[in-house]
Amino acid sequence: MKSTTRKKKKPVKKQSALSRLFEKFAGRVIQATGSTTAFLIALGVLIFWGICGPIFKYSDTWQLVINTGTTIITFLMVFLIQKSQNKDSKSVQLKLNELIAATPNASNRLIDVESLSEEELNVLHQYYTILCKEIQKKISLEESHSIEEAMKSSRSIGKHK
Repeated sequence: MKSTTRKKKKPVKKQSALSRLFEKFAGRVIQATGSTTAFLIALGVLIFWGICGPIFKYSDTWQLVINTGTTIITFLMVFLIQKSQNKDSKSVQLKLNELIAATPNASNRLIDVESLSEEELNVLHQYYTILCKEIQKKISLEESHSIEEAMKSSRSIGKHK
């Protein structure tokens, strides 16, 4: 009997209801806080607080109100902004990975490049810097539109010499 080994696909984790609710909430809050209206409301609160200064004789409590409010809002917004940036970054990386995978002459080494260490990224950066300098020596960048075209031009220039 032949034994066949089949790889089991990892099931996609389903989000919990609470996680989906938070995702929607976070998206709406991020969208709302980045609006002109949110800025104007924040500006209005600051102006109102400033106007109240003489009424409360610029007391410690008057100062504590704005300090506490801004600290709490800043603390919560840091986490919401980080969540949004993580999601955006992952989306961009996936789109770039798809483009690399779909481009025949692209190096598949660059798929999932974001998981490389800083040192490995520096090595890749040096490679592409050297490649770019070599191509610039041989051809004008105005003559090509991509590294692939530049490489083909570079090879053909080398053959004619």
